[in-house]
Amino acid sequence: MTNKNGYALDWSTLRRDWPIWLVMAGAFLVGVLVYPHLADQVPIHWNVYGQPDNFAHKSLAVFLFPLTTVGLYGLLLVVPLLDPRRDNYARFAGAYRLLRSGMVLIFTGIYLATLAAGLGYQFDIGMMVKGLVALLFILIGNMMGQVRHNYFVGIKVPWTLASEEVWRKTHRLAGRMWVVGGIICLVTAFVPGVFGAVVFFGAVLVMTVVPMVYSYIIYRQLHG
Repeated sequence: MTNKNGYALDWSTLRRDWPIWLVMAGAFLVGVLVYPHLADQVPIHWNVYGQPDNFAHKSLAVFLFPLTTVGLYGLLLVVPLLDPRRDNYARFAGAYRLLRSGMVLIFTGIYLATLAAGLGYQFDIGMMVKGLVALLFILIGNMMGQVRHNYFVGIKVPWTLASEEVWRKTHRLAGRMWVVGGIICLVTAFVPGVFGAVVFFGAVLVMTVVPMVYSYIIYRQLHG
């Protein structure tokens, strides 16, 4: 599937993603192999103290979660075809491929950690999940400056969508903030209890809000 504006969803694109397909298939195979050894109810969510506070039937944990990862990956493949600025995706194709890979790896890591917890292994999965998410923030921060003007990927607020200059400056700032914020989140991910959670989610809030406010300020400066 291709279009005249530069983004192609074809065998060439899928072939470059073969490591992602191996990861998804391998994770699903692991789930099938451990399925008989899981209890009927397995933990799928943990509180800030690392204690499980929500459970689901093992069928849900083993089969639905990896299918969700495949669905997310498929969505990331398809959305550029729907984007009015899809021609710009060719300008950050490598970064976009890295984003697809990172999302799959993070979700697969969480999935495998959930299976391990279901098998009875004792570890603080909450810390592990926050650590994986922090790594995703760092990854996104490193690629954010490469993302060109579009309607699906990046900081999509009225001021960035209205001006490519505002988009560029906002994403340059946001990229640095997400790397620094991701490092803070990575460190605090292994701080137990409420304090670590407050710092972690506080950093996420700052990383989210400040670039949006900055984009409005820059837009007003450029356009009055």
